[in-house]
Amino acid sequence: MKNENHSRVKIIPLGGLEAIGMNMTVIEFEDSIIVVDCGMSFPSDDMLGIDLVIPDISYLREHITKVKGFVITHGHEDHIGALPYVLKDISAPIYATKLTMGLIEHKLKEHNLMKNTKRKVVKHGQSINLGCFRIEFIRTNHSIADAAALAIYTPAGILIHTGDFKVDYTPVFGDMIDLQRFGEIGKKGVLALMCDSTNAIRPGFTMSERTVGRTFDNIFAEHTMNRIIVATFASNVDRVQQIVNSADKYGRKVVIEGRSMVNVIGTASELGYINIPEDVLIDIENMKNYSDEQLVLITTGSQGESMAALSRMASSIHRKVTIKPNDVVILSSTPIPGNEKAVSKVINELSMKGAKVIFQDTHVSGHACQEEIKLIYSLVRPKYAIPVHGEFRHLKEQAEIVNSLGIPKENIFILMNGDVLELGEERGGITGHVQTGGIFVDGLGVGDVGNIVLRDRQNLSENGIIIVVLTLEKYSNQLLAGPDIVSRGFVYVRESEDLMEEAHKIVMDAVEDCLGRNVSDWGKIKNIIKESLNDFLWKRMKRNPIILPIIMEVE
Repeated sequence: MKNENHSRVKIIPLGGLEAIGMNMTVIEFEDSIIVVDCGMSFPSDDMLGIDLVIPDISYLREHITKVKGFVITHGHEDHIGALPYVLKDISAPIYATKLTMGLIEHKLKEHNLMKNTKRKVVKHGQSINLGCFRIEFIRTNHSIADAAALAIYTPAGILIHTGDFKVDYTPVFGDMIDLQRFGEIGKKGVLALMCDSTNAIRPGFTMSERTVGRTFDNIFAEHTMNRIIVATFASNVDRVQQIVNSADKYGRKVVIEGRSMVNVIGTASELGYINIPEDVLIDIENMKNYSDEQLVLITTGSQGESMAALSRMASSIHRKVTIKPNDVVILSSTPIPGNEKAVSKVINELSMKGAKVIFQDTHVSGHACQEEIKLIYSLVRPKYAIPVHGEFRHLKEQAEIVNSLGIPKENIFILMNGDVLELGEERGGITGHVQTGGIFVDGLGVGDVGNIVLRDRQNLSENGIIIVVLTLEKYSNQLLAGPDIVSRGFVYVRESEDLMEEAHKIVMDAVEDCLGRNVSDWGKIKNIIKESLNDFLWKRMKRNPIILPIIMEVE
């Protein structure tokens, strides 16, 4: 038996705690590292112009020789979205179930990474060996098919990571969660359980996905004379299947709209995870050949995202679909925290166009509520509990549930991103912290926009910019042209001529003062222009625009 220090496994979350999204966890033992999930998150309102946020992988770069592979639990963006960016630095094989891999490959093709990336499709019940780890994929249910939990066999003991899961006894596609396997592994003795916390604050059980199918049937039966538009998450293949089933039952044709929706459904039908009868699906171009009551549109945008298909329809900028007074729009999702405003804006815009909007009972969560969390803990009976996937309040709530099941407080670890948790049979504890954070992706630039650039964007968006241009003669420092003042986003110049004239006079005085005192250092001249103009504008307007002096030199 090795001594205690050597038989401890490290668990290091690089993302996914403290906020929803950007899930990524490092499992490390001596010279082996595996990475569980590699997700992105969407930018918050204050991240101006940012497209997405990915985890900081400095720790993986520093230990690149140890990284044996990425093990992915399921195909949602917050678990796979950062892969194309991370793989450019950390080229390691990817292991995932069939549908998950199909969605990952779609991303790799877009980024030209297919050739250089090793991939292996793993079935539920199969195991893979990576370094000193053996990883077994266990079937679970979630709002996307082919989700898996992972049993990670390490020299220090067994770790179980549930991934995102719920217990669905009547799933739309495939089999129910393999509770028996959780129980069998639990009997062997599990060192730690990392369990999904997203719905830890909700009592009871999560409803089966099938209940939504019944709601759709009722809505379709009630609105036989209306065109029906359903907005849902692109990745919720089972939801799309149920909408298609209702459409088929009531003799309607289905149009799929929204780039991510078309991609995901294309991948899912190629791989056999969704069954759409051939004569049911029609192209958006052929909509004009059918009357309203013969059509169902399945679209993206259930979160009110401004560029998604539903928002474009609501604000009349969609090229192919115009909302009509007789339309019935079903929002088949719950607003993610932070999106409530955007969702209510879309609902208002749709209602103003005369559409009827339905959002009651048209969604069930893909995450376990309190009773399912208790069920998994009772089957697995881990020594240590590590709540994952959630904001702090969710993790804290799960910690309380776990404590009520008899796991002592000192064996429950609520981690922050970057914490290094070391676990052994005898004891466990946080032993350090590694660098983490969000790296901003803006267009093709990864990490080139940081807090300083964002601060400037914030400042520009709030106060505007004033550019002062002047031309000096090279050796004599004579003022040859200017100063000219150009402003954007500060005031409407045509209505503020007096103000701009005064500003011009202030700048002129400042420049003449510098040249009169033979100040030839351009940096100083620029600072004096900035300060004098700043003081003047603050006194007059109580505003602080960005002031950018530009000096040109002529020989």
